[in-house]
Amino acid sequence: MKKIALASGILLHLYSYKAQDTVQSRNLQQDIALINTNSPLKESTPFFKKDWVKKSVAPAILFTAAAATWGEKENIREVRNRYLPNFKVKYDDYLQYAPAVAVYGLKLGGVKGRNNVGRATLSYGASLLIMGILVNSIKYTAKVERPDGSKNNAFPSGHAAMAFTNASFLHKEYGMVNPAYSIAGYGSAAITGLGRNLNNRHWVPDILAGAGIGIISTELGYFFIDKIYKNKGDNLSVLSRIQGNDYPSFLALKMGTALGTTNFLKESELDDKKQTGFEGGLEGAYFFSKKWGVGADITFSSFPIKSQRITFDDGQDFGEHEIKTQSMGFLATGIGPYFSHEFSDKWQLMLKVTGGYSATASGKVFVKGDNIDAPNHELQIARYKPKPAFRWNTGASMTYKFNPGLGLTFYTDYNLINSTIRYHFSDDIKESAELDQELNNLIAKEKISYITLGLRLTAFF
Repeated sequence: MKKIALASGILLHLYSYKAQDTVQSRNLQQDIALINTNSPLKESTPFFKKDWVKKSVAPAILFTAAAATWGEKENIREVRNRYLPNFKVKYDDYLQYAPAVAVYGLKLGGVKGRNNVGRATLSYGASLLIMGILVNSIKYTAKVERPDGSKNNAFPSGHAAMAFTNASFLHKEYGMVNPAYSIAGYGSAAITGLGRNLNNRHWVPDILAGAGIGIISTELGYFFIDKIYKNKGDNLSVLSRIQGNDYPSFLALKMGTALGTTNFLKESELDDKKQTGFEGGLEGAYFFSKKWGVGADITFSSFPIKSQRITFDDGQDFGEHEIKTQSMGFLATGIGPYFSHEFSDKWQLMLKVTGGYSATASGKVFVKGDNIDAPNHELQIARYKPKPAFRWNTGASMTYKFNPGLGLTFYTDYNLINSTIRYHFSDDIKESAELDQELNNLIAKEKISYITLGLRLTAFF
């Protein structure tokens, strides 16, 4: 009946055109194609011409460049040290905010952009939240030393991430008004990144990775706010153009508490208690039907390690000294099948099993005591370096949908990693060939498993 009504409507539409002697004629099948978006006449966009694919190119190139320059970062710094060894101009502390200031200046000046001030602020706030979670999760998991030796939080660059988040914010709001705004925003962000290198605060890979995080954080921030507004008010948003297929495909930002089910360093005798940490990351899946799909995640997890008293074999306490081990951090990713079941329009259950890769951050081991004459009364005696390992992950989640495009998800995951850790001791031990051979070849095989309980902000597409 609906098809008959549709055809009748189109015929009447065409008849009215003829009655008005309109010069331009229309084809019946073309009219049907315009009304029915599922028409086979609708041409699909090639994969590499899709907007979201094109917008993913810049972050992908930046992340690839960061990886490619990692082994050359010290050589790159030598160029800086040779020509500008005493460069200290802190303009990068301020220039990183310039594009965002420009956005609000233009809006207050009455220049119309993509959104009004309220909507733009929500999108900007979401972008900053995502950027902050990504940057800080990686910083305190990777623990890369800064080139000036001041701290172990070099990778990635927070200044570069902030600068490129702000530049992308300016591009989103005013790039379609005049490309000069985008050029100015990204130009100032690039100069900010250069300043971090010239001021000897960051390696080049830190800056490249921070830039990629800044760009992708803004895309994700706009994506989630689009879902809240049901795509109203931001029709040019790249990710809001993705056409849904009525299946539960989703992209989610997640954060939770991680509970260790094993003592992570039991075999190394540096840990006698199950630890509690945190997890944050991104997760998404594409469904081929209402029940089945393929998904993947990338997560950052960190666990503190409780200090241990030093004792001899006879149980004698070794004064007030204790062993301190830096926290363990995991950067993991996996892919696998997802299953979904909808109880109603509001409630949805999802199950998954994934397998993938886990890289564990290196760390240091210290002896701490009041009579140790060193900063913080700590003396480094060793460092540990886990090998990359396979991660097995399974989980379940329950989502409450606020609307068809956005929901809040409670999730629980189980993770298992069989990690091999090698210990390298201090230079004093290396002076003894016997001790060097015995201790610096020390390898421990640790079974690491933990459960995560947390929440996801889930956007469906």
